[in-house]
Amino acid sequence: MPTTNKNSDSAVAVKPHGNVAPLAYLNEDYLNSPDGRILRILSEYAEPLSRFRREKIQDTVVFFGAARFASLSDAQNALTILDKPGSARPATPQEQPGGDDPDTLQATLKRAHAAVEMARYYEEARRLAHMLTEWTTTLPGKRHRFVVTSGGGPGIMEAANRGAKEAGGKTIGLNIRLPFEQFPNPYISPELNFEFHYFFMRKYWFAYLAKALVVFPGGFGTLDELFEILTLAQTQKLAKKIIVIVYGKEYWSRVLNLDALVDAGSISPEDRKLFCFADSPEEALEVLKDGLTRYHLDPHAKAVPEEGPEIAKTLP
Repeated sequence: MPTTNKNSDSAVAVKPHGNVAPLAYLNEDYLNSPDGRILRILSEYAEPLSRFRREKIQDTVVFFGAARFASLSDAQNALTILDKPGSARPATPQEQPGGDDPDTLQATLKRAHAAVEMARYYEEARRLAHMLTEWTTTLPGKRHRFVVTSGGGPGIMEAANRGAKEAGGKTIGLNIRLPFEQFPNPYISPELNFEFHYFFMRKYWFAYLAKALVVFPGGFGTLDELFEILTLAQTQKLAKKIIVIVYGKEYWSRVLNLDALVDAGSISPEDRKLFCFADSPEEALEVLKDGLTRYHLDPHAKAVPEEGPEIAKTLP
């Protein structure tokens, strides 16, 4: 028979034998079934909340951006192997993407040169996260303020976690389990390394504690995350002021034409004020420090209860 500790709610996970049924919360067939979905969803709310409380995380600054951008050194090394194979271990034609097809190799070289150019955003995200973390460690209080948070994967996510770690701060990774790619980067604080099954629960945690959002150049996922937060802010579903910085005006001006939305009347001219652009880590840091101080470090603001992180209540 399974045994339990009479002084605790925790059951000892002893494998049942004979015809003894498993405890419901240890029944993997049930937990992984459609009927167990509500428990899986609840777990992706309750377990992170428990950890945030234990680690004294009060709020976050979230970094979004492309998973495909490498550090400058990695991008340059990859280009060197393609462009000057004699300076590293030469790649045979069969090892080159596309084999010995010159058109495919030319396209690969073009992407490698683009990767070196876009690596500046990795390095700038890393620097911004480093400077922001250095600033936050000077703030008084028992809780960790404005903790650098990312989606936990490579690229800009890695850069943000890396910069925060190099500055000696805690840093959060909210990873998502996918059938391919997306493994946790090595710079996340181990106690704040999360993995989600449900995209919507992961998005909830991005918005839940965030006081600011920094959006670096990226693709579909980055656009999805940017517009979701802007929509929540526009419709006043966030009971807090959230600072949104769109980093890299030249890149985003080529990708987005928000003036066309204003001209068509599909958004208000006032909606353009929901975010601002920045083109250097120093410029972005000043915007963050000013906004976070003004809206979230007000000495007259209501104190946060010690038993848990600040909750972003939904407005009525």
